[in-house]
Amino acid sequence: MPDHQLSALAYGGDYNPEQWPEEVWAADHHAFGLARIDTLTVGVFAWAHLQTAEDTYDFSTLDAIVTRIVAEGRQIVLATATGALPPWLAKAHPEVTRTDFEGRRHRYGQRHNACPSSPVFQRLSAALAGRIAQRYAGTPGLIAWHVGNEYGGACYCDNCAAAFRAWLRERYGSLDRLNRAWNATFWSHTFTDWDEIEPPSALTEHWRGPNHTAFQGITLDYLRFTSEAMLRNFTDEKAAIREHDAGTPVTTNFMGMYRPIDYHRWAEHLDLASWDNYPPNEQSQARMAFTHDLMRGLKGGDPFWVMEQTPTTTASRDVNPVKRPGVLRLWSWQAVAHGADAVLYFQMRQSVGACEKYHGALLDHTGRTDTRAFTEAATLGAELERLGDAVLGARTPARVALLFDWDSWWAAEISDGPNRHVRYPDVVLGYHRALWEANVDLDAVPVTADLTGYDVVLAPLLHMVKGDLTQRLAAVVARGGTVITSFLSGRVDADDNAFLGDDPAGFTSLFGVRVTETDAQPPEVANPVSLADPDRPDRTDSLTADGRLVMEVLVPEGAEVIGTYGADFYAGEPAVTRYRPGAAGAGGAVRGVDAAGRSGEAWYVGTQLASDGVAWVVRAALAPYGLVGPHADIADLEVSVRERDGVRHTFVLWHGDAPVEVPAHVGGTELLTGRSITAGETLRLAPKEVLVIREG
Repeated sequence: MPDHQLSALAYGGDYNPEQWPEEVWAADHHAFGLARIDTLTVGVFAWAHLQTAEDTYDFSTLDAIVTRIVAEGRQIVLATATGALPPWLAKAHPEVTRTDFEGRRHRYGQRHNACPSSPVFQRLSAALAGRIAQRYAGTPGLIAWHVGNEYGGACYCDNCAAAFRAWLRERYGSLDRLNRAWNATFWSHTFTDWDEIEPPSALTEHWRGPNHTAFQGITLDYLRFTSEAMLRNFTDEKAAIREHDAGTPVTTNFMGMYRPIDYHRWAEHLDLASWDNYPPNEQSQARMAFTHDLMRGLKGGDPFWVMEQTPTTTASRDVNPVKRPGVLRLWSWQAVAHGADAVLYFQMRQSVGACEKYHGALLDHTGRTDTRAFTEAATLGAELERLGDAVLGARTPARVALLFDWDSWWAAEISDGPNRHVRYPDVVLGYHRALWEANVDLDAVPVTADLTGYDVVLAPLLHMVKGDLTQRLAAVVARGGTVITSFLSGRVDADDNAFLGDDPAGFTSLFGVRVTETDAQPPEVANPVSLADPDRPDRTDSLTADGRLVMEVLVPEGAEVIGTYGADFYAGEPAVTRYRPGAAGAGGAVRGVDAAGRSGEAWYVGTQLASDGVAWVVRAALAPYGLVGPHADIADLEVSVRERDGVRHTFVLWHGDAPVEVPAHVGGTELLTGRSITAGETLRLAPKEVLVIREG
């Protein structure tokens, strides 16, 4: 097996021994052995000591670090060291630092401070990546290259302005096409020369911050441009690596639902997806599950890596609580359950100074191996070692897809109306949580994904409709599948211009409904929505749930009314509809059915329903396909499956704080303990418990 291929799940994390005298290294590696650490990421922020001047390189420290890791028999993730600028570079070339949204040129400092469009930065970062690859390609145990670090932010300097204009020329070809895309006749904005175009900053098109813009088309394109400018930084370094190493995977660490970078546009350029898992609080189980699924979806369902997580606490927030007992293990196994083939930490040893001196680590400032954090990490390491390669490369057998789209995120939130309180991630996470609580295996995929393998497709707040998406969603319904979308979907085209016609103009015929009015209210105002399924005339499954922020008044054109508003002048008007092609009023079209004779359905939800309302809609859509999970009524019990070569492994994760008893819904061997489990037997789960069951 080539060195760059894993033989088991990778376990370890970021190691910065250059911050410590060499005599500490031996103690570090002894501790790593106790914890079953087999993988170390090195060199992420090493630029300043690897290159001390433009033409002066010194690899002696990194040589010693790599030599020691190889001698210890551990795997290496080797960074290109370009995660932060060295001081000499900013001093010699001040133009490499960023200009912020307010137009201020930054001086040297912090971490994310490199202008992605700076020719000097582009040249020197790629050159360093090439030097490192030339020196260390072929190193035993080298399993991946790590380019940059947590790409993000934006720059508004003259170099970026020039690069933006060049990007626009390539995208639009002519000023006529650009002016049409931006609706530039509005406010006398018709451009007659490319050099007239300015980046949309606080000095040009914005007021009260980046989300308040006069011209959404310009801002949307600058968001796209910035994402692709940083992508060029990545691909330049990757190309430099490939001159010396043709096969070792190249990646960078993403940040989950991170607004500034469109990870879908990056995905094809990564050999594997990896991300840093720092959830906002200990009630983030569902959010983490979604983000794992989102990262897995970047590469068509291939496994991903967790490149960073903290063993104990972060240090970047106002309040930084420590992980409670069992949480590190539980969250790590959750990542594996959703497709992770690597579980890595930041960091191996706690820093002495600067902003991460209180950031958690495997080894704290004492270096002790009898701390709770170290003991829990060692226990997890032993379990991962026991698991071996059982789920390595295994995929998720999902029949449900949840669409996620950065363009819709950007377009919905920079829109000047109808309600600036609407947040795209909140809406998507609301629908995901309903799926998570129903124990549904799902794929979080881009709008360009192949949808033919899914029974149910959710597309909440799909504000922008691009390409042939409408036809592909219609095809899901036509073959007997179900599609769900929500308020403010199908409103604009790829240029962020409104469709001409009834809303949702991109989806009217697909959902058999049109929007006659769109009301917006402050967050504290709720409009009760009564939900009832006409297929159940006894109304035993009815519910009233709050709708907030946006209330679309719907006019069915073939669709059934499933929910109605209870307040305001549109009380009694439709709020939620379900369209079945071929039903009464649909013009006699042939009903879409699947092989089991189930009718295709298209649900439209015209308001931001509270969680109980979203759950009601989602479960009603899942039920005909038998997709509601076996433990869907037990809060905080998560079930997920990974499958390889026909062998299924079911993960049962109990996020609760008290013991619970549940019936086993599958039988097989529990791999962490070796015990046999019979379907139907009572499982007694301790708080934060994890089971990995090989079925059969």
